[in-house]
Amino acid sequence: MSKLIAPSILAADFANLQRDIEMVNNSDADWFHIDIMDGVFVPNISFGMPVLKAITKHAKKTIDVHLMIVNPDQYIQTFADLGADILTVHYEACTHLHRTIQAIKAAGMKAGIALNPHTPIAVIEDVIADLDLVCIMSVNPGFGGQSFIENTYKKVTQLKHLIEFSNSECQIEIDGGVTNKNANKLIEAGADVLVAGSYVFKSDNPAETIKTLKELAN
Repeated sequence: MSKLIAPSILAADFANLQRDIEMVNNSDADWFHIDIMDGVFVPNISFGMPVLKAITKHAKKTIDVHLMIVNPDQYIQTFADLGADILTVHYEACTHLHRTIQAIKAAGMKAGIALNPHTPIAVIEDVIADLDLVCIMSVNPGFGGQSFIENTYKKVTQLKHLIEFSNSECQIEIDGGVTNKNANKLIEAGADVLVAGSYVFKSDNPAETIKTLKELAN
């Protein structure tokens, strides 16, 4: 299967959001990665429902929503209604993880679980067969532009083994600090989807940067 690139809209220019969305539409990117932060689960606040609604109105590719919020269950249907194709919640924010996964699927979306850098892969052993996506945080969640955590490669390899052992169809997504310097090594470790924010949007030519990442990944 082709490896996927998901530009993170958190790093886009919010004064020219439609322009940046159209750039992603016309680029080699596969998904739109959208971070929703509440200032509670993570120290930052990103954007909420009205901005997501504006994005989904113009986006022509898969909408990959990553919730960094407490009590994600109460918003599952809301994000389905707003057009999310994939909804990823944090393991650390879910008391009843299996129920949350089932609720996401019942709402018509693919279900993803994100793991913070300190959270071991073993905690999702009992739900791996139910998941469509596992997002490994390769930085501490809450802020863009952070440095990549080197332990990520080991976690990707461990997760790949678990997926194969469980005959799961789950994809592995990497979120944080992805650049041309580590993309290839992440794919070799087992990653399927690379999220890139600052690296794409702060570059001189974002569409060309996406193209280069896509080529490196494949």
